[in-house]
Amino acid sequence: MPQQITLVGIGMGNPDHLTAAAMRAIAEAKAILLPRKGAGKDDLAQLREALIDHCGSKAQILYFDYPLRDETRPYIERVNLWHDEIAARWQAAIVDAGVTGPVALLVWGDPALYDSTMRIASRLQPKPQLQVIPGLTAPQILTAAHQVPINRLNGQVTITTGRRLRDHGWPEGADSVAVMLDGDLSFRQLDLTGLHIWWGAFLGMPEQILIEGPAAQVAQDIAEARASARADHGWIMDTYLLKKMAQGA
Repeated sequence: MPQQITLVGIGMGNPDHLTAAAMRAIAEAKAILLPRKGAGKDDLAQLREALIDHCGSKAQILYFDYPLRDETRPYIERVNLWHDEIAARWQAAIVDAGVTGPVALLVWGDPALYDSTMRIASRLQPKPQLQVIPGLTAPQILTAAHQVPINRLNGQVTITTGRRLRDHGWPEGADSVAVMLDGDLSFRQLDLTGLHIWWGAFLGMPEQILIEGPAAQVAQDIAEARASARADHGWIMDTYLLKKMAQGA
């Protein structure tokens, strides 16, 4: 195993989202782990490859196939088993290639926000030195694109997942809610009265789609735009911000 693994936040895939530290880490890596996520998602790997080329990297690319989760198991159990298998595939790719220098892995958004690459890296044996390069997050790029602050004046912000919004409803005490990892547009299960939504997909990219307005009025527009974009690309990355507008912006 190499002595160092660097997890590099890359924002949403636009080269302009890379920090100077991210570009330097990619350029200096001896090898870069690159996942292949199956049919219809080739352009996800191509986006990473384009960023690697953009940084002038000469690193050896270590491709590995992403495993599937066992959906028959309870959520936490199946995610932990999935992480175990991903770590094993990282380790196999590195060992098979005989890499001894720094290895990097490019992470959408930021490695600390609803991402598990640090948890996966902790499973490697022997444990390498871990370096984490922060990146722009989806909520940051979303609010910049819509030109809206994420928080109300002196208000509380909650960042959560579609699963938790669906299972537990509006977070207690929150004025603003940023929602990630929501393939079901779970906000539609809330009482939409007085809610305003800012939604975006492929943020910061040429394909970017933005919709905002009273949630009750634009929910169907968002659902149709999301379904169409996913059909066109085979995948979609999107996120949204909700605010209770009855309390003021």
